[in-house]
Amino acid sequence: MSVPVPAAAANAVPESATATGKLINIDNGGTLTDICVIDGERVYRTKTVTTPYDLSKCLFEGLKKVSRVVYGEEDLQRLLLSTEYIRYSTTQGTNALVERKGPRLGVILGGGLDPASLRADPQANTLFDALVGGRVQTLAPGLDGDDLDVAATRAVTALAAAGANRIVVACGGEQRKDGEVRLKRILLRRFPPHMLGALPVLYSHELVDDANDVRRTWTSLFNAFLHPAMERFLYSAEHRLRDYKTKNPLLIFRNDGNAARVARTSAIKTYSSGPRGGAEGVKALAAHYGLKHLLSMDVGGTTTDIGEVDDGAVRLDARGKIEGVESSFPLCDVVSVGVGGSSIIRARGKSIEVGPESVGGAPGPACFGLGGKEATITDAFLVQGLLDPASYFGGELKIDVERARAAIADKVGGPLGVSEEQAAQDMEAAWVAKVADSLKAYTHIHADTTLAAFGGAGPFVACKVAEAAGVSRVIIPGLAAVFSAFGIGFSDIGHTYEHALAAADDAALGAAYEALLQQAQRGMFAEGVRLEDCTQRLGLMVTAADGERRRDLDAPTLPKDLPAGAHLVLQLEVVKPIAHADIAGRFGAATKPAAASGKRRAISGGQWQELPLYRIEEQPPGVQAAGPCVLEEAFFTCRVEAGWRFEINEAGDVLLSRAG
Repeated sequence: MSVPVPAAAANAVPESATATGKLINIDNGGTLTDICVIDGERVYRTKTVTTPYDLSKCLFEGLKKVSRVVYGEEDLQRLLLSTEYIRYSTTQGTNALVERKGPRLGVILGGGLDPASLRADPQANTLFDALVGGRVQTLAPGLDGDDLDVAATRAVTALAAAGANRIVVACGGEQRKDGEVRLKRILLRRFPPHMLGALPVLYSHELVDDANDVRRTWTSLFNAFLHPAMERFLYSAEHRLRDYKTKNPLLIFRNDGNAARVARTSAIKTYSSGPRGGAEGVKALAAHYGLKHLLSMDVGGTTTDIGEVDDGAVRLDARGKIEGVESSFPLCDVVSVGVGGSSIIRARGKSIEVGPESVGGAPGPACFGLGGKEATITDAFLVQGLLDPASYFGGELKIDVERARAAIADKVGGPLGVSEEQAAQDMEAAWVAKVADSLKAYTHIHADTTLAAFGGAGPFVACKVAEAAGVSRVIIPGLAAVFSAFGIGFSDIGHTYEHALAAADDAALGAAYEALLQQAQRGMFAEGVRLEDCTQRLGLMVTAADGERRRDLDAPTLPKDLPAGAHLVLQLEVVKPIAHADIAGRFGAATKPAAASGKRRAISGGQWQELPLYRIEEQPPGVQAAGPCVLEEAFFTCRVEAGWRFEINEAGDVLLSRAG
């Protein structure tokens, strides 16, 4: 069953009075696609199974499904006509890279760049073999005129003959831009793009102005690899939405926390954008509740994504790594651990191994009855009585306890010589330990740390995970099951533009600033936005012998304490604020006991007990109760342990607190 959040428990209200329609946020994951619709003080949400063979299928199935939630009947046209913005995030690019499903890249290197520099460490070497292999052509230094023309032409011909269907051109040294511009003139003349079969070519300086030649080249390789799959799907989805006369173009949520039209989004900016959506939601939670250190675990079917907000800032890598290789762009520092609701759990000797392999959504855990034979934590929770086959996934997905018992007996209980119930408890202990150990390895946990648990599997045993990690407070957002989709709704339309300074003086800075303003004006015009309606933020990337760092600038003037000989790049971030969600609700005002909806017979504390069952949707704001008990709503279940209390506020958010 797909259900709306009641008005009293709505987790978001429009922040901007300029919003005249609904806001739709979509997070397309590897197993499930989450959809969150904000309409005034009501929030509707649903999930649909991801169709990786055709992402537009699950996108429109999800939109049709949520229209039934909103209107009581399917009416996609009405939903889209009444929607102001659609913001979308997808793991398609991330998955394509993980699975190595992309174009055969070819590389032309010049200006002293060579393949060895791109293979400098084991991760880069392995990745280069997978994406490029032997499709590399290196131009000799000093070539010019006809010699350069001949060499460049031969390089493209050789790469095409080797099977390359997309080419990256990268030159090194101080003249890297001039070198790539010369090559571009030659290749456009020799291989006009309007000719049938012309190979797409990406010139590294056009993607990013980064003085680190190796990093810039790798960034271009990543972008070229991700581009085709993203382009095919996103343009197809946008065209289908236009058929429904949507008000505004589809906005792609990016890994920098902003959103933009499809035509204004580079493919690499979609990498790991889903976890950034969760991070933006966590940032909003931390700000609203005044939490100094909010550690987050987003537990999906395959992975647990771990991140944090410390003193109001999302943890970032200034030069984010992709599969261990440094890129030119900042990335949210989220660690993905191979443990989730569908992770395969099996006995190895006398111990239990959790993941990293997953059964995903198909065939899924054994209890799904879709052909899966492996045991998962979902099967373990069903065998322990935590999950109810009648209410799981809102009653939409029937789960079979006997199939779960059989898989656990075969893969865990039998090899260890224990009953299915004991095996299920041992599986839970191993699963909890892996998540908790990952949290502790990620950051320093202290008295000010609060854990945010979300994703479909995040709340299950959040108390146990928190205990093992040394955390005494847990927040489960009211929209936990679709929280990354909800977090996408905090984004605005924005871009960051860069320009290298010709000299280390105010005149050069002023010239760079004027050039960036012109570039930003053109870019935002293409978004349908006036530059005058945008906020601006200036920064200076300073690269010197002692490293690289970013300096915020209050005005377009150069700081006085810059190191001599530093490479300087001016950055201009331009943002057009649009309507998005805001957090509501407060904790600490619970005055009445929660009303139990019944009992659930489940294992708690190592024995079967009749636990009070509290359905979150049925609770008025400001209620509390003590564990052990079970909390449940349409898309998640939580076992509150003995020694823990829960409080539900007017926003539908849940605070779990450990006594003492």
